[in-house]
Amino acid sequence: MDLLIQRTRLVGRTSLGDPVDVRMRGGRVTEIGALTPVDGERVLDAAGRSLMPGLWDKHVHFGQWVALQGRLDLAGTATAAEALERVDAHIRALPDDGLVVTSWGHRASVWPDAPLVADLDAVSHGRAVVLISGDGHNGWLNSAALAGLGLPPHERALEEAEWFAVFPRLGELGRDAALTDEAEAAAITAAHALGVVGIVDLEFGGNLAAWRRREAAGAPPLRVRSGVYPDQLEATIAAGLRTRDAITPLVTMGPLKIISDGALGTLTAHCCEPYLDLPARVAHPCGVQSVPADELERLLGRATEHGLDIALHAIGDAAVGIALDAFAATGARGSVEHAQLMRFADLQRMAALGVVASVQPAHLLDDAPVMDRVWADRTERTFALRSMLEAGVELAFGSDAPVSAFDPWLEIDAAVLREPFGHEAAGPWHGEQALDRSDALWASTDGRGPIEVGDVADLILLDGNPLEVNPRVVTTLINGDIVYEA
Repeated sequence: MDLLIQRTRLVGRTSLGDPVDVRMRGGRVTEIGALTPVDGERVLDAAGRSLMPGLWDKHVHFGQWVALQGRLDLAGTATAAEALERVDAHIRALPDDGLVVTSWGHRASVWPDAPLVADLDAVSHGRAVVLISGDGHNGWLNSAALAGLGLPPHERALEEAEWFAVFPRLGELGRDAALTDEAEAAAITAAHALGVVGIVDLEFGGNLAAWRRREAAGAPPLRVRSGVYPDQLEATIAAGLRTRDAITPLVTMGPLKIISDGALGTLTAHCCEPYLDLPARVAHPCGVQSVPADELERLLGRATEHGLDIALHAIGDAAVGIALDAFAATGARGSVEHAQLMRFADLQRMAALGVVASVQPAHLLDDAPVMDRVWADRTERTFALRSMLEAGVELAFGSDAPVSAFDPWLEIDAAVLREPFGHEAAGPWHGEQALDRSDALWASTDGRGPIEVGDVADLILLDGNPLEVNPRVVTTLINGDIVYEA
């Protein structure tokens, strides 16, 4: 639509501007100043409210995030036995519909006892059961689920590469009652209410086809960059798709996502030094390098040759170093996802290579107590956001939803306050790495700065100054169209 927003204050890098009018036509900002309404345009009086580019979540697993609302929550379980008690009670209360039971949220790294398949079988009551860890790097499947996927018997939960080969196939076990058109539409509307105009979707499986289906089903508008994984790389190349190619009016080809190491929640992030205080059952004291350096370099080279950016998951400092080696050797462009633990010497290298740090500050809120235990000798190098910024590394914020909540304002708060859940009274956790609020805010806009003439009209009108507080989102616009009004 043609739209004139009157009496709004543009959010600058560090302060709000004086009231101005902003005109949008053809999906772009066309004028800024003292403007007079013209025939055929809608006029919106902002009454002094602030206006800025819409927010982006640069790391989402969309299908998993939507499905989370209908899954058993095992977050906070202190033992495998406690998780089994919850599963047992949950299944006993279900109707006899035969649907697969799926959970999300457990963190096996804090459990003293091991997740055993036989123990899960004992509380499954004849159903297929899949318990997904809170970091997404572990799947505890019962025998019925393993058999339903054509897998051999296992004694313990699946981890890392073995699990990621199974994750995209869970739909073979039957319909996920939580994934409906209505649930997906509600999730997008919830994103609009938070001021989110776009996401990078790094879900497993056929993302492009899923987003075509959603648009055809009339889902609310959302800008999406849809990633692929190495098992889809050759098919993507054969289709001639390059990063930023348009798939639909709002969906574009995203990056090649590579998971190069494990995660803190499964004690598999690849580190230069051994973890501290490891449970006896853990056989990899320094974590796991899931993709060897030579294969990583091959994948980056192949993707770069065919115009695909890279989103390279690396959490441990050893994995980040190997990732940067691959970027340097191939000239690839893109991001290191997470970069949770880094050697300070790698920061300058990351900046010089132009590699973006795609980080999820809210992970700190859950992970700090575990890091204080297993990385106690290196916590000053974790979530080193201030050091990244000072080294010249570009920051891009995301949630990794459903690993942490889909809420960009939570990410901003976490980067600024650094107060772990349950420990707020203790003050900032390594406060020397905290960001100023302005830096955190502008790390959430997909690289966009303050609004200028010519910008795409993906904007949010806010009741409050986002440089000082988390404001109420009043209006969200995508391509100049109002998609949300409070």
